[in-house]
Amino acid sequence: MGLFRIRGLEMRLKPFLSSSTHLLNQSRSLQALPAYGHHRGVSYIASLVFRCRPAAGCARSPRLFFSVSSHQELEWREEQQQSLSSFIKDDRQDRFRLQQDKPGRFVPVRAFFLSTSIDLRSLQFQNSFDIIPPASRATNYVILRFYDVKSDPHVMELDFANESNCHYMVVFQYGSVVLFNVSEHEADGYLKIVEKHASGLLPEMRKDDYVVVEIPTLKTWMQGGLDYIMLKNLSIDGIRIIGSVLGQSIALDYYIGQVDGMVAEFTDINHEMKKIGTFTVKKEKLFQLVGKANSNLADVILKLGLFERSDIAWKSAKYAQIWEYLRDEYELTQRFGSLDYKLKFVEHNIHTFQDILQNRKSVFMECLIIVLIALEILISLYSVYTH
Repeated sequence: MGLFRIRGLEMRLKPFLSSSTHLLNQSRSLQALPAYGHHRGVSYIASLVFRCRPAAGCARSPRLFFSVSSHQELEWREEQQQSLSSFIKDDRQDRFRLQQDKPGRFVPVRAFFLSTSIDLRSLQFQNSFDIIPPASRATNYVILRFYDVKSDPHVMELDFANESNCHYMVVFQYGSVVLFNVSEHEADGYLKIVEKHASGLLPEMRKDDYVVVEIPTLKTWMQGGLDYIMLKNLSIDGIRIIGSVLGQSIALDYYIGQVDGMVAEFTDINHEMKKIGTFTVKKEKLFQLVGKANSNLADVILKLGLFERSDIAWKSAKYAQIWEYLRDEYELTQRFGSLDYKLKFVEHNIHTFQDILQNRKSVFMECLIIVLIALEILISLYSVYTH
Protein backbone atom coordinates (compact mmCIF):
# COMPACT_ATOMS: atom_id res chain seq x y z
CA MET A 1 0.00 0.00 0.00
CA GLY A 2 2.82 2.39 0.87
CA LEU A 3 4.49 1.80 -2.48
CA PHE A 4 1.26 2.49 -4.42
CA ARG A 5 0.73 5.62 -2.37
CA ILE A 6 4.23 6.85 -3.13
CA ARG A 7 3.71 6.24 -6.86
CA GLY A 8 0.44 8.11 -6.65
CA LEU A 9 2.20 11.10 -5.08
CA GLU A 10 4.85 10.95 -7.81
CA MET A 11 2.10 11.18 -10.43
CA ARG A 12 0.68 14.21 -8.62
CA LEU A 13 4.10 15.89 -8.40
CA LYS A 14 4.95 15.44 -12.10
CA PRO A 15 3.16 18.66 -13.16
CA PHE A 16 5.14 20.58 -10.54
CA LEU A 17 8.42 18.98 -11.63
CA SER A 18 7.76 19.84 -15.27
CA SER A 19 6.70 23.36 -14.25
CA SER A 20 9.84 23.81 -12.18
CA THR A 21 12.02 22.66 -15.11
CA HIS A 22 10.20 25.09 -17.41
CA LEU A 23 10.62 27.93 -14.93
CA LEU A 24 14.31 27.18 -14.50
CA ASN A 25 14.86 27.39 -18.27
CA GLN A 26 12.76 30.53 -18.41
CA SER A 27 14.71 32.20 -15.61
CA ARG A 28 17.97 31.57 -17.50
CA SER A 29 16.66 33.27 -20.62
CA LEU A 30 15.12 36.29 -18.85
CA GLN A 31 18.29 38.25 -18.13
CA ALA A 32 16.37 41.50 -18.13
CA LEU A 33 14.24 40.52 -15.13
CA PRO A 34 14.70 42.66 -12.00
CA ALA A 35 16.70 41.20 -9.13
CA TYR A 36 13.77 40.62 -6.85
CA GLY A 37 11.80 38.68 -9.51
CA HIS A 38 14.79 36.54 -10.43
CA HIS A 39 15.62 35.55 -6.85
CA ARG A 40 11.98 34.95 -6.12
CA GLY A 41 11.71 32.47 -9.00
CA VAL A 42 14.95 30.69 -8.10
CA SER A 43 14.00 30.34 -4.46
CA TYR A 44 10.60 29.02 -5.43
CA ILE A 45 12.11 26.45 -7.84
CA ALA A 46 14.68 25.40 -5.24
CA SER A 47 11.98 24.87 -2.62
CA LEU A 48 9.87 22.93 -5.11
CA VAL A 49 12.75 20.63 -6.10
CA PHE A 50 13.66 20.14 -2.44
CA ARG A 51 10.16 19.04 -1.60
CA CYS A 52 10.00 16.72 -4.58
CA ARG A 53 13.46 15.21 -4.01
CA PRO A 54 12.33 12.53 -1.50
CA ALA A 55 10.06 11.02 -4.16
CA ALA A 56 13.17 9.79 -6.00
CA GLY A 57 14.55 8.28 -2.83
CA CYS A 58 11.35 6.91 -1.38
CA ALA A 59 12.97 3.61 -0.48
CA ARG A 60 15.23 5.40 2.00
CA SER A 61 12.67 7.63 3.74
CA PRO A 62 9.08 6.55 2.97
CA ARG A 63 7.87 8.05 6.27
CA LEU A 64 8.16 11.56 4.80
CA PHE A 65 5.06 11.00 2.68
CA PHE A 66 3.29 8.57 4.99
CA SER A 67 2.98 11.30 7.62
CA VAL A 68 1.10 13.61 5.26
CA SER A 69 -2.66 13.32 5.16
CA SER A 70 -4.69 13.70 2.00
CA HIS A 71 -6.19 16.98 3.28
CA GLN A 72 -2.75 18.45 3.92
CA GLU A 73 -1.58 17.29 0.49
CA LEU A 74 -4.48 19.13 -1.13
CA GLU A 75 -3.77 22.35 0.79
CA TRP A 76 -0.05 22.16 -0.04
CA ARG A 77 -0.85 21.58 -3.73
CA GLU A 78 -3.22 24.59 -3.85
CA GLU A 79 -0.62 26.76 -2.11
CA GLN A 80 2.06 25.81 -4.66
CA GLN A 81 -0.30 26.46 -7.57
CA GLN A 82 -1.03 29.93 -6.20
CA SER A 83 2.69 30.62 -5.83
CA LEU A 84 3.30 29.38 -9.36
CA SER A 85 0.57 31.56 -10.85
CA SER A 86 1.78 34.56 -8.83
CA PHE A 87 5.35 34.09 -10.12
CA ILE A 88 4.16 33.80 -13.73
CA LYS A 89 2.02 36.92 -13.29
CA ASP A 90 4.94 38.90 -11.86
CA ASP A 91 7.13 37.65 -14.72
CA ARG A 92 4.63 38.88 -17.32
CA GLN A 93 4.30 42.26 -15.57
CA ASP A 94 8.09 42.73 -15.47
CA ARG A 95 8.47 41.91 -19.15
CA PHE A 96 5.56 44.20 -20.02
CA ARG A 97 7.14 47.04 -18.04
CA LEU A 98 10.47 46.50 -19.78
CA GLN A 99 8.74 46.65 -23.17
CA GLN A 100 6.96 49.86 -22.20
CA ASP A 101 10.18 51.49 -20.91
CA LYS A 102 12.07 51.16 -24.15
CA PRO A 103 14.99 53.64 -24.30
CA GLY A 104 14.72 56.54 -26.72
CA ARG A 105 17.46 58.19 -28.73
CA PHE A 106 20.66 58.54 -26.73
CA VAL A 107 22.60 61.69 -27.61
CA PRO A 108 26.10 61.85 -26.07
CA VAL A 109 27.23 65.35 -25.09
CA ARG A 110 30.93 66.18 -24.70
CA ALA A 111 32.13 69.53 -23.35
CA PHE A 112 35.69 70.78 -23.85
CA PHE A 113 37.64 73.85 -22.76
CA LEU A 114 40.61 74.20 -25.08
CA SER A 115 41.58 77.90 -25.16
CA THR A 116 40.95 81.27 -23.55
CA SER A 117 39.53 82.87 -26.72
CA ILE A 118 38.02 81.80 -30.05
CA ASP A 119 37.50 84.05 -33.08
CA LEU A 120 33.89 83.36 -33.98
CA ARG A 121 33.90 85.60 -37.07
CA SER A 122 36.63 83.70 -38.85
CA LEU A 123 35.02 80.42 -37.81
CA GLN A 124 31.70 81.48 -39.32
CA PHE A 125 33.38 82.73 -42.49
CA GLN A 126 35.17 79.44 -43.18
CA ASN A 127 32.19 77.24 -42.20
CA SER A 128 29.30 79.38 -43.43
CA PHE A 129 27.36 76.44 -44.90
CA ASP A 130 27.27 74.63 -41.55
CA ILE A 131 26.24 77.59 -39.38
CA ILE A 132 22.76 77.59 -37.84
CA PRO A 133 21.29 81.11 -37.64
CA PRO A 134 21.48 82.51 -34.09
CA ALA A 135 18.39 83.06 -31.97
CA SER A 136 19.41 86.65 -31.18
CA ARG A 137 22.05 89.12 -32.27
CA ALA A 138 23.82 89.45 -28.91
CA THR A 139 25.30 85.95 -28.65
CA ASN A 140 28.77 84.81 -27.67
CA TYR A 141 28.50 81.46 -29.44
CA VAL A 142 27.75 79.81 -32.78
CA ILE A 143 26.20 76.44 -33.61
CA LEU A 144 27.42 74.29 -36.47
CA ARG A 145 25.50 71.31 -37.85
CA PHE A 146 27.25 68.53 -39.74
CA TYR A 147 25.57 65.71 -41.68
CA ASP A 148 26.87 62.16 -41.59
CA VAL A 149 26.76 61.29 -45.28
CA LYS A 150 28.11 57.77 -44.66
CA SER A 151 25.19 56.86 -42.37
CA ASP A 152 22.60 58.66 -44.50
CA PRO A 153 23.69 58.57 -48.19
CA HIS A 154 20.37 60.08 -49.37
CA VAL A 155 20.83 63.30 -47.38
CA MET A 156 22.04 65.14 -50.51
CA GLU A 157 18.97 64.06 -52.47
CA LEU A 158 16.37 65.02 -49.85
CA ASP A 159 15.65 68.40 -48.35
CA PHE A 160 15.97 67.11 -44.82
CA ALA A 161 18.19 64.69 -42.88
CA ASN A 162 17.57 62.24 -40.11
CA GLU A 163 18.35 63.86 -36.77
CA SER A 164 20.17 60.74 -35.59
CA ASN A 165 22.72 61.33 -38.37
CA CYS A 166 23.27 65.02 -37.54
CA HIS A 167 26.15 66.20 -35.36
CA TYR A 168 26.11 69.58 -33.62
CA MET A 169 28.97 71.68 -32.33
CA VAL A 170 28.41 74.71 -30.07
CA VAL A 171 31.46 77.00 -29.97
CA PHE A 172 31.75 79.76 -27.36
CA GLN A 173 33.89 82.85 -27.62
CA TYR A 174 35.49 82.28 -24.20
CA GLY A 175 36.99 78.93 -25.29
CA SER A 176 34.42 76.18 -24.65
CA VAL A 177 33.22 73.68 -27.25
CA VAL A 178 30.21 71.39 -26.71
CA LEU A 179 29.60 68.48 -29.08
CA PHE A 180 26.23 66.74 -29.51
CA ASN A 181 25.81 63.26 -30.99
CA VAL A 182 29.55 62.91 -31.61
CA SER A 183 31.41 59.76 -30.60
CA GLU A 184 34.61 59.93 -28.59
CA HIS A 185 36.91 58.91 -31.45
CA GLU A 186 35.35 61.55 -33.75
CA ALA A 187 35.68 64.44 -31.28
CA ASP A 188 39.28 65.27 -32.21
CA GLY A 189 38.31 65.93 -35.82
CA TYR A 190 35.71 68.51 -34.78
CA LEU A 191 38.05 70.16 -32.27
CA LYS A 192 40.71 70.64 -34.95
CA ILE A 193 38.22 72.80 -36.86
CA VAL A 194 38.01 75.14 -33.85
CA GLU A 195 41.72 75.10 -32.99
CA LYS A 196 42.50 76.97 -36.21
CA HIS A 197 40.58 79.98 -34.85
CA ALA A 198 41.57 79.71 -31.17
CA SER A 199 44.15 81.73 -29.28
CA GLY A 200 45.70 80.92 -25.93
CA LEU A 201 45.50 77.15 -26.35
CA LEU A 202 45.77 75.31 -23.06
CA PRO A 203 48.54 72.75 -22.51
CA GLU A 204 45.97 70.37 -21.01
CA MET A 205 42.43 70.43 -22.34
CA ARG A 206 39.55 69.95 -19.90
CA LYS A 207 36.55 67.82 -20.81
CA ASP A 208 33.29 66.53 -19.37
CA ASP A 209 30.64 64.04 -20.58
CA TYR A 210 26.87 64.17 -20.40
CA VAL A 211 23.93 62.32 -22.00
CA VAL A 212 20.60 63.53 -23.37
CA VAL A 213 17.89 60.90 -23.83
CA GLU A 214 15.11 61.85 -26.24
CA ILE A 215 11.87 60.01 -25.42
CA PRO A 216 8.78 61.28 -27.31
CA THR A 217 6.46 59.26 -25.01
CA LEU A 218 7.77 60.90 -21.83
CA LYS A 219 4.90 62.02 -19.62
CA THR A 220 6.63 65.21 -18.46
CA TRP A 221 8.56 67.71 -20.55
CA MET A 222 11.85 66.77 -18.91
CA GLN A 223 13.20 64.43 -16.26
CA GLY A 224 16.68 64.58 -14.80
CA GLY A 225 19.03 61.91 -13.54
CA LEU A 226 22.65 61.28 -12.65
CA ASP A 227 24.74 62.69 -15.55
CA TYR A 228 21.80 62.57 -17.94
CA ILE A 229 18.55 64.34 -18.76
CA MET A 230 15.47 62.96 -20.51
CA LEU A 231 13.53 65.21 -22.89
CA LYS A 232 10.48 64.75 -25.04
CA ASN A 233 12.22 66.46 -27.90
CA LEU A 234 15.79 67.73 -28.35
CA SER A 235 15.45 70.82 -30.50
CA ILE A 236 17.95 73.50 -31.49
CA ASP A 237 16.84 75.63 -28.55
CA GLY A 238 17.43 72.67 -26.25
CA ILE A 239 20.93 72.32 -27.69
CA ARG A 240 21.52 76.03 -27.04
CA ILE A 241 20.38 75.78 -23.41
CA ILE A 242 22.25 72.57 -22.58
CA GLY A 243 25.35 73.72 -24.44
CA SER A 244 25.45 77.08 -22.64
CA VAL A 245 25.32 75.52 -19.17
CA LEU A 246 27.87 72.79 -19.97
CA GLY A 247 30.18 75.34 -21.62
CA GLN A 248 30.05 77.60 -18.55
CA SER A 249 30.62 74.65 -16.24
CA ILE A 250 33.74 73.34 -17.98
CA ALA A 251 35.17 76.88 -18.27
CA LEU A 252 34.46 77.50 -14.60
CA ASP A 253 36.48 74.37 -13.79
CA TYR A 254 39.47 75.93 -15.54
CA TYR A 255 39.23 79.22 -13.63
CA ILE A 256 38.74 77.42 -10.33
CA GLY A 257 41.94 75.52 -11.10
CA GLN A 258 43.75 78.80 -11.77
CA VAL A 259 42.60 80.28 -8.48
CA ASP A 260 43.53 77.07 -6.65
CA GLY A 261 47.04 77.47 -8.03
CA MET A 262 47.24 81.01 -6.63
CA VAL A 263 45.95 79.82 -3.27
CA ALA A 264 48.65 77.15 -3.24
CA GLU A 265 51.33 79.77 -3.98
CA PHE A 266 50.24 81.98 -1.11
CA THR A 267 50.01 78.95 1.16
CA ASP A 268 53.66 78.16 0.42
CA ILE A 269 54.63 81.79 1.08
CA ASN A 270 52.82 81.74 4.40
CA HIS A 271 54.58 78.51 5.41
CA GLU A 272 57.90 80.11 4.51
CA MET A 273 57.09 83.13 6.66
CA LYS A 274 56.17 80.80 9.49
CA LYS A 275 59.57 79.07 9.32
CA ILE A 276 62.03 81.92 8.70
CA GLY A 277 60.01 84.96 9.82
CA THR A 278 60.11 86.71 6.43
CA PHE A 279 59.35 86.14 2.76
CA THR A 280 61.32 86.54 -0.43
CA VAL A 281 58.56 87.37 -2.92
CA LYS A 282 59.52 90.10 -5.33
CA LYS A 283 57.26 93.00 -6.08
CA GLU A 284 56.93 92.01 -9.76
CA LYS A 285 55.72 88.52 -8.80
CA LEU A 286 53.16 89.99 -6.45
CA PHE A 287 51.87 92.30 -9.16
CA GLN A 288 51.55 89.33 -11.52
CA LEU A 289 49.38 87.53 -8.98
CA VAL A 290 47.24 90.65 -8.58
CA GLY A 291 46.67 90.87 -12.33
CA LYS A 292 45.95 87.15 -12.60
CA ALA A 293 43.34 87.25 -9.84
CA ASN A 294 41.58 90.30 -11.31
CA SER A 295 41.58 88.89 -14.85
CA ASN A 296 40.13 85.55 -13.70
CA LEU A 297 37.30 87.26 -11.86
CA ALA A 298 36.58 89.52 -14.83
CA ASP A 299 36.56 86.58 -17.26
CA VAL A 300 34.14 84.58 -15.12
CA ILE A 301 31.69 87.46 -14.74
CA LEU A 302 31.96 89.13 -18.14
CA LYS A 303 33.03 86.48 -20.67
CA LEU A 304 31.18 83.48 -19.25
CA GLY A 305 28.07 85.53 -18.42
CA LEU A 306 27.54 83.28 -15.44
CA PHE A 307 24.70 85.37 -14.03
CA GLU A 308 23.04 86.29 -17.32
CA ARG A 309 19.85 84.39 -18.04
CA SER A 310 19.53 82.90 -21.50
CA ASP A 311 17.19 84.65 -23.93
CA ILE A 312 15.52 81.34 -24.71
CA ALA A 313 14.90 80.76 -21.00
CA TRP A 314 13.25 84.17 -20.79
CA LYS A 315 10.89 83.38 -23.66
CA SER A 316 9.94 79.77 -22.87
CA ALA A 317 9.07 78.30 -19.47
CA LYS A 318 9.98 74.79 -20.69
CA TYR A 319 13.53 75.76 -21.54
CA ALA A 320 13.76 77.86 -18.39
CA GLN A 321 13.07 74.66 -16.46
CA ILE A 322 15.94 72.90 -18.25
CA TRP A 323 18.24 75.88 -17.68
CA GLU A 324 17.49 76.07 -13.96
CA TYR A 325 17.78 72.30 -13.51
CA LEU A 326 21.18 72.09 -15.20
CA ARG A 327 22.51 75.07 -13.25
CA ASP A 328 21.45 73.35 -10.03
CA GLU A 329 22.82 70.02 -11.25
CA TYR A 330 26.25 71.52 -11.99
CA GLU A 331 26.09 73.82 -8.94
CA LEU A 332 27.24 76.87 -10.87
CA THR A 333 26.18 79.35 -8.20
CA GLN A 334 27.80 77.37 -5.37
CA ARG A 335 31.02 76.88 -7.34
CA PHE A 336 31.21 80.57 -8.14
CA GLY A 337 30.70 81.28 -4.44
CA SER A 338 33.65 79.00 -3.66
CA LEU A 339 35.71 80.74 -6.37
CA ASP A 340 34.83 84.16 -4.96
CA TYR A 341 35.79 83.05 -1.44
CA LYS A 342 39.18 81.85 -2.67
CA LEU A 343 39.72 85.08 -4.56
CA LYS A 344 39.00 87.01 -1.37
CA PHE A 345 41.62 84.90 0.39
CA VAL A 346 44.09 85.72 -2.40
CA GLU A 347 43.14 89.40 -2.24
CA HIS A 348 43.65 89.44 1.53
CA ASN A 349 47.11 87.91 1.15
CA ILE A 350 47.99 90.35 -1.61
CA HIS A 351 47.06 93.33 0.58
CA THR A 352 49.04 91.86 3.47
CA PHE A 353 52.19 91.37 1.41
CA GLN A 354 51.75 94.77 -0.21
CA ASP A 355 51.65 96.37 3.22
CA ILE A 356 54.77 94.45 4.23
CA LEU A 357 56.59 95.57 1.08
CA GLN A 358 55.41 99.13 1.62
CA ASN A 359 56.65 99.04 5.20
CA ARG A 360 59.97 97.70 4.00
CA LYS A 361 60.23 100.56 1.55
CA SER A 362 59.26 103.09 4.22
CA VAL A 363 61.87 101.71 6.62
CA PHE A 364 64.48 101.83 3.88
CA MET A 365 63.61 105.45 3.06
CA GLU A 366 63.72 106.40 6.73
CA CYS A 367 67.12 104.74 7.13
CA LEU A 368 68.35 106.55 4.02
CA ILE A 369 67.15 109.87 5.36
CA ILE A 370 68.89 109.20 8.67
CA VAL A 371 72.11 108.34 6.84
CA LEU A 372 71.89 111.52 4.78
CA ILE A 373 71.28 113.63 7.88
CA ALA A 374 74.22 111.97 9.56
CA LEU A 375 76.41 112.68 6.56
CA GLU A 376 75.30 116.29 6.56
CA ILE A 377 76.18 116.60 10.23
CA LEU A 378 79.57 115.04 9.66
CA ILE A 379 80.27 117.38 6.77
CA SER A 380 79.24 120.36 8.89
CA LEU A 381 81.49 119.26 11.75
CA TYR A 382 84.36 118.70 9.35
CA SER A 383 83.97 122.16 7.86
CA VAL A 384 83.84 123.74 11.31
CA TYR A 385 86.92 121.79 12.40
CA THR A 386 88.90 122.78 9.33
CA HIS A 387 88.06 126.48 9.61
